[in-house]
Amino acid sequence: MRILNFFIIFLICLALVLFSLENTEPTTIQIIKGFQVKAPLSVELIIATGFGAILAWLFSLWSRMQRMLASRADTSQVRQKEQRIQALEQDLERYKAEVEAKQPLLESAASSSVEDVKTAEAIAN
Repeated sequence: MRILNFFIIFLICLALVLFSLENTEPTTIQIIKGFQVKAPLSVELIIATGFGAILAWLFSLWSRMQRMLASRADTSQVRQKEQRIQALEQDLERYKAEVEAKQPLLESAASSSVEDVKTAEAIAN
């Protein structure tokens, strides 16, 4: 990709140089009302191209900064979600331990209730 970029920039610069060599006649540019600049067309073209390049570079910096800020926001959201997941996993482990600790009580309660039902049936008969 860098080679392609270099090639494109090289072609633009070459075209600019060839155009500059052929267009040396002075022309007048009115920047604002009452302020005129007289310079060769090639110089005016080079200045305009340089100004455009600077604007493109500034736009590139602005876009890069926006992407960086967006990725930081995404990173902080991911970090928060990972912390929430860890907290939920710890809660899950604690609940599993509580259930395992209460499991013998549930089994003894279930077996005693079965015995109570059998006793009640025996008395009823």
